[in-house]
Amino acid sequence: MDAFKLGFLTSPDSNTALSVNKMASYCMTVTRLRLVLGEGARRLHVSAAFNAKAKVAMSRFEPGTSISYEKLHENIDIVRKRLNRPLTLSEKIVYGHLDDPVGQDIARGRTYLRLRPDRVAMQDATAQMAMLQFISSGLPKVAVPSTIHCDHLIEAQIGGVEDLKRAKEVNQEVYNFLATAGAKYGVGFWKPGSGIIHQIILENYAYPGVLLIGTDSHTPNGGGLGSICIGVGGADAVDVMAGIPWELKCPNVIGVKLTGSLSGWTSPKDVILKVAGILTVKGGTGAIVEYHGPGVDSISCTGMATICNMGAEIGATTSVFPYNHRMKTYLNKTGRADIAALADEHKDDLVPDKGCKYDHVIEINLSELKPHINGPFTPDLAHPVSEIGAVAEKNGWPLEVKVGLIGSCTNSSYEDMGRAASLAKQALDKGLKCKAAFTVTPGSEQIRATIERDGFSKILRDVGGVVLANACGPCIGQWDRKDVKMGEKNTIVTSYNRNFTSRNDANPATHAFVTSPEIVTALAIAGTLKFDPETDYLTAANGEKFKLEPPNGDELPARDFDPGQDTYQHPPAESGSVMVDVSPTSTRLQLLEPFDKWNGKDLEDLQVLIKVKGKCTTDHISAAGPWLKFRGHLDNISNNMLIGAINIENDAVNKIKNRLTGEYGGVPDVARHYKANGLSWVVVGDDNYGEGSSREHAALEPRHLGGRVILVKSFARIHETNLKKQGMLPLTFADPTDYDKIRPDDKLSITGLATFAPGKPLKGVVKHGDGSQDIITLNHTFNENQVEWFHAGSALNRMKELQ
Repeated sequence: MDAFKLGFLTSPDSNTALSVNKMASYCMTVTRLRLVLGEGARRLHVSAAFNAKAKVAMSRFEPGTSISYEKLHENIDIVRKRLNRPLTLSEKIVYGHLDDPVGQDIARGRTYLRLRPDRVAMQDATAQMAMLQFISSGLPKVAVPSTIHCDHLIEAQIGGVEDLKRAKEVNQEVYNFLATAGAKYGVGFWKPGSGIIHQIILENYAYPGVLLIGTDSHTPNGGGLGSICIGVGGADAVDVMAGIPWELKCPNVIGVKLTGSLSGWTSPKDVILKVAGILTVKGGTGAIVEYHGPGVDSISCTGMATICNMGAEIGATTSVFPYNHRMKTYLNKTGRADIAALADEHKDDLVPDKGCKYDHVIEINLSELKPHINGPFTPDLAHPVSEIGAVAEKNGWPLEVKVGLIGSCTNSSYEDMGRAASLAKQALDKGLKCKAAFTVTPGSEQIRATIERDGFSKILRDVGGVVLANACGPCIGQWDRKDVKMGEKNTIVTSYNRNFTSRNDANPATHAFVTSPEIVTALAIAGTLKFDPETDYLTAANGEKFKLEPPNGDELPARDFDPGQDTYQHPPAESGSVMVDVSPTSTRLQLLEPFDKWNGKDLEDLQVLIKVKGKCTTDHISAAGPWLKFRGHLDNISNNMLIGAINIENDAVNKIKNRLTGEYGGVPDVARHYKANGLSWVVVGDDNYGEGSSREHAALEPRHLGGRVILVKSFARIHETNLKKQGMLPLTFADPTDYDKIRPDDKLSITGLATFAPGKPLKGVVKHGDGSQDIITLNHTFNENQVEWFHAGSALNRMKELQ
């Protein structure tokens, strides 16, 4: 028992930290007939002659259950004959995982698919609630291979070693819970310091044709390896871990045709920055973005992952690239040559059919694409780097770059770090260091160890960089920033994916721009947005003017990757004696109580809690940063509900009028007061409500504090599903102008619930303070199963009813 509680705090035996390539060399026989994904990237049939070290090193790759390429092909063949048309790649993988390929109704953008994902991955902030829900289900073990990844709870303060040590101390209770819950229920556990979930998945678990769901919105990162990887809320993960078919609205498919080739200062990041500018933050909603065309082959596997990762910022369900030689090279280099060989054999199923049709096509000539930088405050405000200085001056954005930050799940590959180091080396050779502060976040322990071995880390430190822990850090607001005061207007540039107001440092005056690691490094050296590295000069220490040469770097290390420390805990075969303890006095963890069932009546006189003005992301609904420590305690985390949303009544944040007392208070405080007095409430919002993170806390908190309805112009996909899962009613205005009819002091009744059914709108009766009323039509996207979730009070309640 103590080993499970404390094992993640101890230093691993360095002798077990074998490279994946070396692990594979121990294998006596490898299956060539069936690809199976277990507690790692593939199922290996291993001779009993393994020595002890090999067995330890191979533990993360032990057998599990998954779909074979033969089964994938069989399902694809069934569906292709049924539809009588060529299939896109995303259709092949998604339809290839149908629970019932013969009987499933398939219509893009309309029907709900019942799917059988191959595996589940959870990051530590969302895994807490996911595992608490799984415990509540009463099931003894997960039904599919699943893993937990400790990456969100490590705050950037000083540097990697110090910050990791502090995180283990501060979060010991949570890490112990996750480690023991994983051991108890058969879930693999990647310890703090192992790296960011999406990089770990790419290195170990993604492969061409796999269907994986992850409790993080940037799970689509795996699309760079030909996988369909989709971000979901924790309740969706619980369904899959329970062996229940997972529902997904049949996605539309947006094609992005790439021609030409990348060169010079242009990087893979510029592809998605350009696409974001074209499609905006909601243009990909309900769709999979599928990249194709001759330009694909000019992009590395990890570069493709970067593009897929940031596809979350356009609202896409996921993004994917077709299998090619760049993926094969990456698989070989990460010790998965057996998978590469199998993928070669089944390549026809891992690329789109000739003549397949997309719902919309965008064409980008990579040879003409210029470096981009997007922001501030939204990831779809795209600018060529050559123009950003003038645009910033015109808009009054601070030109001085205070901090440059590279790394994160989006851009922390060996290639990214090598290209950034090539620029840093040029500056050092001219006697220069970064004018801005500069931080480096390795994506995984394997990347950290390899760039340390190959000298990149030293170069980046010498130019002024601080190498942070292998974790999310400032990208998600885990940044103890000291160089500016709260409210001080300033500019930062990052290679991250998301730049909402206050996201990185909790300062609403920080102007955050996202771009490539190469451009971040160049701007950190120059210290200003008014610098175009393609045309502008720097001044060397001796006064000489010089231009930076375009960045260069190897796609993969010439030698094998250095895996660094072994940071994986495999669940034991026997877990009956493993105890999972949650203290009733804990401020970090709280066992869940089931939500109340629907009472069979219409929802009468719901009080408008807040009418939200403008953009309302999951960061506005349930902030991260310092609140991450409460992600396993529903009541405590609920104290951040909607504290970042703008109240249309007074343009203030976290200041609404309590209609029972007439006094103003914080949003969670007023909601709690309403709940205590038996008054249910509704939130009214604008377009693309709930964009951003997959965090289901943004749905759990309103339900916990007495909310029943979220009524908006439109929803982001993951958030709408999360609300349904928790027994909430996510509704949209049939006429978006009806948003203007609702006043902040109104009450709203929802009628027609006795005949609540798919495709049948509900009626809203808006009751104004002056006694007048408006009748409005309200749409929903519930299917039959989801209606049952509402009736039962939540999807988890419904699961337990069916046991």
